[in-house]
Amino acid sequence: MSFDMPRRLVAEGLGTALLVGTVVGSGIMASNLTEDTALALLGNTLPTGAILVVLITILGPISGAHFNPAVTVAFALRREIGVAESLQYIIAQIIGGILGSLIAHAMFELSIIQFSQTVRTGTGQWVAEVVATFGLVATILAGVRFRADAIPWLVGLYITAAYWFTASTSFANPAVAIARGFSDTFAGIRPLDVPAFIAAELVGAVIAVLIVGWLISPSPKSTTEQTP
Repeated sequence: MSFDMPRRLVAEGLGTALLVGTVVGSGIMASNLTEDTALALLGNTLPTGAILVVLITILGPISGAHFNPAVTVAFALRREIGVAESLQYIIAQIIGGILGSLIAHAMFELSIIQFSQTVRTGTGQWVAEVVATFGLVATILAGVRFRADAIPWLVGLYITAAYWFTASTSFANPAVAIARGFSDTFAGIRPLDVPAFIAAELVGAVIAVLIVGWLISPSPKSTTEQTP
């Protein structure tokens, strides 16, 4: 079953909105319920991993469930999606992500329009985003190659883990980074810090395409045959 571009773009925008709404909303809820930062992070982590399983399962058949410009760029580099199509996906993802932040604010009766004051910068943060995005794209590429049916769980579990093993808590998504710049809450990032995060995420995606793309490609079989 194939879906036309309008439906695919709505799926990408809706999925990214729900993803960001979950990230920001669970962060607000967690910070309202506890002053323990570790516990709040756990309360932010589990819903994010869970919603990814749901969103990829229900929207993947429509648009491929990228919900992430870095993932779209990775597939574009592999020529599995066209340039014009990629640009439309990315625009839908960014718009959806920003709407997700605004809706989360509305649900918790906060100011709808906000700009984060949370500083997230420095070499450690940037390296963490390269690693986080590399791992995410690697998971998707290898998952598509070997266990396409498991992609929702693979991505959800990877992000759940990466929240805790990366210094940046694994944004790994330029659309999410932009959207979180519009939220001065637990999950926010200062808009000034967003461009460096995006650059690091794209670097991680490109490295994954180069390394994992090679890794999962089978070696050419030898066609040499001995003749009597």
